Amino acid sequence: MNAEPCPVARSVDLIGDRWSLLILRNAFDGTSRFSDFQRSLGVARNILSDRLHKLVEAGILQTQAASDGTAYQEYVLTAKGDRLFPILVALRQWGEHHLFEPGEAHSLLIDTRTGKPSPLMAPKASDGRTLSPAETAVQKVR
Repeated sequence: MNAEPCPVARSVDLIGDRWSLLILRNAFDGTSRFSDFQRSLGVARNILSDRLHKLVEAGILQTQAASDGTAYQEYVLTAKGDRLFPILVALRQWGEHHLFEPGEAHSLLIDTRTGKPSPLMAPKASDGRTLSPAETAVQKVR
């Protein structure tokens, strides 16, 4: 059991490295095979194998038989893994806003139903208003 009392620290310990986040990004984009992850990310086989193993062990990804009936296995997001989508969207949106010059080419997350960019991720109060950092506090629970 992890003795770290901070949920942010525990999360970063599990998914906070570059390769784990990029594996998750690609999984959300539909990548499922080891060779496809390796080809698209350019990551060494041993690092990819290690990160995939950790994500499977944590219940974020699961392996299943290849959907095309071949002998390969695929890595697919679990329900627990799907819950990471808002985290990746928030990182994407922060990067879009702060890490690109005006007019510089970059990707944009689009709502496929409307064809419009996804709205900005922001923490909301129970009444629907956007919360600022000054309007929140961390409370320890048991």
